[in-house]
Amino acid sequence: MKSVLTTCPYCGSGCTFYLNVEGDQIVSVTPNQENSVNEGVLCLKGHFGFDFVNNKKRLTTPLVRKNGQLVEASWDEAIGLVAEKMKQAIAESGPDSLAAFSSARCTNEENYLMQKLMRAAVGTNNIDHCARL
Repeated sequence: MKSVLTTCPYCGSGCTFYLNVEGDQIVSVTPNQENSVNEGVLCLKGHFGFDFVNNKKRLTTPLVRKNGQLVEASWDEAIGLVAEKMKQAIAESGPDSLAAFSSARCTNEENYLMQKLMRAAVGTNNIDHCARL
């Protein structure tokens, strides 16, 4: 078994822990005693919320709807479809017809980019995130 130091993905606090990996599977988490943010303590999500990584039902490829069915698509195709649908919604109903909801699992930089996309590119202030909950 090997241990890999990483930052917790559940919020923006910056807690760190060691992922204990056996083969290609995460088997447990050990809090980092050296980090001044969490001082060796993790919330329940940080300590026990790693099992989604190995879940067989986890999506690894984008899905798009074709003829009423979800089918695998390339990243370029999926992103292109989202951009096309966003442009269509803006043309038909204006920029305030769109909204974005970002995540505390994202870095501050990623959340900044999401609000920049919505405000500067789309033209709406309809942006929120779950970090304030």
